[in-house]
Amino acid sequence: MASHDEKTLGGKVALVTGAGRGLGRAFAEKLASLGADVAIHGMRENGPAEYGEGTTLTAVAQEVGEQYGVRTQRVLGDLTKAADIARVVAETEKALGPIDILVHNAGGDIAAAGGKPNPNDAVTIKEEDVRAVLDRNLLATILTCQAVARGMMERRGGRIVTIGSVAAFKGRTNSSIYAVAKAGMTHYTRCLADQLRPYDIAVNCVAPGDTRTGRFLGTRAVDEKRMVETGTLDRIATVDEVARVVEFFAGPMAAFVSGQVLRVDGGGQCWPG
Repeated sequence: MASHDEKTLGGKVALVTGAGRGLGRAFAEKLASLGADVAIHGMRENGPAEYGEGTTLTAVAQEVGEQYGVRTQRVLGDLTKAADIARVVAETEKALGPIDILVHNAGGDIAAAGGKPNPNDAVTIKEEDVRAVLDRNLLATILTCQAVARGMMERRGGRIVTIGSVAAFKGRTNSSIYAVAKAGMTHYTRCLADQLRPYDIAVNCVAPGDTRTGRFLGTRAVDEKRMVETGTLDRIATVDEVARVVEFFAGPMAAFVSGQVLRVDGGGQCWPG
């Protein structure tokens, strides 16, 4: 990876969705550290406070900009709605300029009324929760990538990085609709990559395993033995370990890499994806 003294993304504009906390914020900070101006998207202004990782989306954007000396813009919107996405893109480009890099991180195994679906298996999950999870993950990915890709195609260049999950590659009883949505999202990434090849737009997917975000740690019991950071790959990733892969896909070293899905799970899944 490039040294952060090297502003390899200087002059670039990035939109990071779901960037108020957790992995999304780590991605925004990583791109900003490399010199990119960054639009910080969230669905709710107070979302960063939900798991104690911040206060408001506005504050996060200000903090990232001040820390790394780049321009930032806070953008709010529900990415299951095309009109909101169009506004998010328009506000980003009005404030920062045309989008060179999209990191689509927004999603989650979240029920229609909030929280995790209950029940959350393949057979008894409620219809409204099936629709909510599919919309938040698969539909939002398709609509957001479409909106940003159109401008990139006109300018003949860009990078799109979707954030999937290792859940996509294994059958599972619990969180099954989330896994289905991420599997669909992964294949949409490949399809988009195929279409955008002639336009010099690289499209790739990062699929993290367990990662120590505030939400992950705050919603389940965690084996403390897996909280080490060295000495074993059988552990929970730090957000920076995932962000480094986003850095690779968004930066110059991945100029000829497209249509790929890279699992960041310490080898927890050692089979073809």
